[in-house]
Amino acid sequence: MFDDKVVRRRRVALAVFVALSVALLTAYFGESGSGLLHALQRGTQEAFAPIESGASRALKPVRDFTGWAGDTFDAKSKNKKLKGEVERLRSQLAEAQTAQRDAQQLRGLVGLQRSAGFPQGTDPVAARVIARSPTVWYSTVKIDKGRSDGVRVDQPVIATGGLVGKVTEVTSGTSEVTLISDGSSAVSGQIMPEGANGIVRPEVGNPDDVLLDFVQKGRRVTQGTTVVTSGFTSSRVESLFPRGIPIGRVTKVDLDEVELYQRVHIKPFADLRRLDYVQVLTKRPQTQQAGVLAP
Repeated sequence: MFDDKVVRRRRVALAVFVALSVALLTAYFGESGSGLLHALQRGTQEAFAPIESGASRALKPVRDFTGWAGDTFDAKSKNKKLKGEVERLRSQLAEAQTAQRDAQQLRGLVGLQRSAGFPQGTDPVAARVIARSPTVWYSTVKIDKGRSDGVRVDQPVIATGGLVGKVTEVTSGTSEVTLISDGSSAVSGQIMPEGANGIVRPEVGNPDDVLLDFVQKGRRVTQGTTVVTSGFTSSRVESLFPRGIPIGRVTKVDLDEVELYQRVHIKPFADLRRLDYVQVLTKRPQTQQAGVLAP
C-alpha cells in the first residue's frame, strides 16, 4: 500500500513537471525577445559567464597537454611506420642492385666465351666468389666450387672481361684462386696483332696495372692494343693457360736504353677488385697453337 502511494506521487510530480516544461517552452517561444523569460535567460548567461570563462582558462593547460600528448603519440607512430617503409625500400633497392650486377657479370661471361679467338671446348664451371683475401693486394679469392665439381689445381679462371688467375687450392666444395695481381703470378702473354710475347706479372699494390715483361725492344708495341694468353707449347714445357684468353689492354710502354727489354703496362679487362662470379676452365682445348715464348 505504501509503495503504491509513492508511485502515484512520483507520477503526479512527473506529470506536473512535464506540464510546466511545456507551458514554459510555449511561453518562451511565444513571447517577444524583450519578454520576461528571455530576460531571465540572458541574466542567467551573464551570471555564469565569468565562471565558464574561468573554468575554460583553468582547464586550458589540461586540454593543451592532452592535445600535445595525442599529437606526439600519433607522430611517433607515423615515424615508426615511415622508418619501416624506408628500411623495406632500402632492402629492395639493394636486392635489385645486387641482382642487376650479378646479371651483368653472368652476361659478360657468356659474351666472353662467344668472342672471336676465345678457346673453345674448355668446359667452364661457373662459381660464386664467397671470400676475398684480407689484404689490400687483391691476391686471392675463394669460390664455391671444388673437386666434386671438376675443379682442379692450375686450371685457369676467368671473369667478365678476361683472365683473373688460376686455381691454387681445392677442397671438395670450395677452391682458392690466385689472381694475376698476386706477386707469385706469371702468365705468358702475347700482344695482338703485333705478336710480341712476354710474361705478364703484377705491379704489386695496384690491381689495375700489370706488366708485360721481357718484350724485346725491336718489337713495336702500340698503346691500346690487346694482350691475350699466348698458350705456347714446346718440347719441354706447356703453358697452363690456353691461347686466346683476353688479359688486358696496353696503357703505356717504358723504354730503357740500358735494358734489353721493354716494360709494357696493361690494364686488366676483368675488375679484380669486384669479382662476384667467375668461371673455371676445367678442360684444355683439343687444339693448341704451338709457339715459342721469347726468352
